[in-house]
Amino acid sequence: MEFLELKDFLDVKVALYNRPDFIQNDPICIPHQFSKKQDIEIAAFFAAILAWGQRKTIINKCNELFARMDHQPYEFMLHHGDEDLKRLLGFKHRTFNDTDLLYFVSFFKSHYQQFDSLEAAFLPPGDVFQTDFLSEQVLGNYQTGSYASSSCMLTELSKQEPKIERALNYFRAYFFSLPEYPRRTIKHVSSPLQKSTCKRLNMFLRWMVRSDDKGVDFGIWKTIKPADLICPCDVHVDRVARRLGRQSALLR
Repeated sequence: MEFLELKDFLDVKVALYNRPDFIQNDPICIPHQFSKKQDIEIAAFFAAILAWGQRKTIINKCNELFARMDHQPYEFMLHHGDEDLKRLLGFKHRTFNDTDLLYFVSFFKSHYQQFDSLEAAFLPPGDVFQTDFLSEQVLGNYQTGSYASSSCMLTELSKQEPKIERALNYFRAYFFSLPEYPRRTIKHVSSPLQKSTCKRLNMFLRWMVRSDDKGVDFGIWKTIKPADLICPCDVHVDRVARRLGRQSALLR
């Protein structure tokens, strides 16, 4: 298929799905329930991380989760107490359980106490990885015991990576930089350094970054540009992409 022919084909598919009618039956309907920037970020992040299985189930589980937070995720993250956290116990979706959830809440509280937006979590300071800091936080102190780092954690950081790869690698290191994190939770946040296509995180970034007149994506982040985004790739996208001439599902 020639380039222009492929473009026309894909433009038709974009028009089919990039429309408001698509929102209600897709996990993106979850962040669309909110208007505050931080609520949208948190809701979108969970909707992306939990985007595993049937869409109806994903939506129901997300609604259950935010009901446990009184539909105020940002306020919950910043001001929850021990009794509030007890309301999260028993939550489960596939392999994501309440242990993972409690760590996610700890991360969000720590982050939003320092930053106004989750976008900062994807932006290495000065766009340069702080190698010593991240190595100490992610690898240095937690290589033994119940919070041991696994071999999939960051071992090297490179300024030569494309911007989105740097952002995703930095985010994972930053996400697991709190003093204690459950080892089992590591599997829920991927990075290119694991040779992962980072489907869920790339989908989340698209929701936050991309903006047009259709009103599907939010476009509330401005530092990462739409041109930097990577198409989330799962087995279904990979199968179609290979038919269209894509040679591999790797980021490079």
